[in-house]
Amino acid sequence: MKHWDHLGDAPIPGTGKSLSLFRGKDDFFIRISSGGGELMSTRKHGSEDALGALPCRKLRNAASARVLIGGLGMGFTLAAVLKEVGAGAEVTVAELIPEVVDWNRGPLGERTGYPLNDPRTRVHIGDVVRLLRSKRNHYDVIALDVDNGPEGLTLPSNDRLYSESGIAIAQQALRPGGILAYWSAGPDQAFHDRLRRCGFMVEEITVYAHGNKGARHTVWLAS
Repeated sequence: MKHWDHLGDAPIPGTGKSLSLFRGKDDFFIRISSGGGELMSTRKHGSEDALGALPCRKLRNAASARVLIGGLGMGFTLAAVLKEVGAGAEVTVAELIPEVVDWNRGPLGERTGYPLNDPRTRVHIGDVVRLLRSKRNHYDVIALDVDNGPEGLTLPSNDRLYSESGIAIAQQALRPGGILAYWSAGPDQAFHDRLRRCGFMVEEITVYAHGNKGARHTVWLAS
């Protein structure tokens, strides 16, 4: 039987739920309270890497790109973006839960190379929707991983990001030719169609969580 050390808890604002961080012999994982299972793990992050890398590889000028990541998680998406963009880039990560930022500055940072310490990184503690509303024609890439997919799991209000009005808010914050990327635990044809109705060309990519095995997650690239 595996032994896990409980490193801390973080309340999810606006809910009675919390996130809990655990460390085992070889990895970390975060679990959601109220009977929830493993939400994310340092062993299985292939799709988080893809969410950061794939849209940045499509940019004509990644050297000075402005990128927004919605949801820090364990930092893998941020680390993947930083590998793809240049010295003149600016990468903002919006995270609602301050303790998640602390965990990434602390024990989790070793697994990702401490991307929060990169001089190109900016941290916004708060609601990513409010940040998006404050920007117009600003970002070259917006990569959103704030929940389990088009249906909010950790925070019901996250659903708005996947609505047509939420997509429109993100669209307005993109520069011309920019790319909007979404992570999901699985495919969702209704959301795919919603992106197309909002005027995007949509590429749906299936990515394994761990190498070429395990759970298969979905990344949408909308341009």
